[in-house]
Amino acid sequence: MKRAMACSLSLLALAAALAAQENLGRGRITGQVVDEAGAGIPGVAVTAQIVPGTTTLEGRTDKKGHFAVAGLGSGTWRVSAAKEGYVGAYTELPVSQLKTNPPITLTMKRVAAAAAASGADEKAAFILERGGELLGQERYDEALAAFEEFAAAYPAVYGVRLNIATVHMKKGDLERAEAEFRGVLEKAAADGGDASRARETSLRALSGLGEAALLRNDLDAAQAAFRRALEISPEDAAAAFNVGEIFFSNQRVDEAVAYFEMAAKIKPEWPKPYHRIGLAYLNKGDFDKALAGLRKFVELAPDDPQAESVRATIAAVEKMRK
Repeated sequence: MKRAMACSLSLLALAAALAAQENLGRGRITGQVVDEAGAGIPGVAVTAQIVPGTTTLEGRTDKKGHFAVAGLGSGTWRVSAAKEGYVGAYTELPVSQLKTNPPITLTMKRVAAAAAASGADEKAAFILERGGELLGQERYDEALAAFEEFAAAYPAVYGVRLNIATVHMKKGDLERAEAEFRGVLEKAAADGGDASRARETSLRALSGLGEAALLRNDLDAAQAAFRRALEISPEDAAAAFNVGEIFFSNQRVDEAVAYFEMAAKIKPEWPKPYHRIGLAYLNKGDFDKALAGLRKFVELAPDDPQAESVRATIAAVEKMRK
């Protein structure tokens, strides 16, 4: 009995360790960053960030605008491009370690062109771009001043208030950040113009509210925000996974499993939810379902850095069942 108890505790400890190892692997993405005319843009900083999460990898375009970023684990990654004089661009895509990922193309607008499209003048657009650069440099007070200047001049471009909210959150002023995110949600709800823009803006605002709530350790508020994001975009596997992570970290395993399984159903080729499903059932002591989830993870991501540890966990669980 004591031996079985010790083995179970060891498996739970291993599960916690596995959960901490994430995101890096053998995946590779390639692509090109171009301007509106289709010409490659050299010297663009390209950043890949796991979604959800904070792991980032970086690259830079060559003289023809081509880039490659290696070392990515299986899952959804946000790939963004940034260069002074251009408005940033990004896309999200699933990354595989088992096969070649299709190349991507990011199109960046020059500041002047983007300014004309939004009704802003070149000077104001430059201020907006400069604010983004200052934010990236962690010069928060200066970034906030730039974004506020733009917002005052062009109140109809309400999306800039997401930037303002982000700065407040970086500064630790969560109350003001949340107020800004809520204000953006109200503006998006009343936006009778571009529906897709309003939807994307709402998703970003709700994600921001969820992150701010997590920083306040208010799990209920975080869950509510991410659930609303799922209502807007029910096919968003990353949002479902994110809700599952919140429940799992709060020891609400049954609810976590439901969202991890939802993420797996939305995107069945994504290994990460199966890993979490396995760990959750391991936590519950349901070894059959734990094995099913962990085996599926290894099947989809046999070369993942965590795969060897997961295989060891599978072997240990199988030994216990004998």
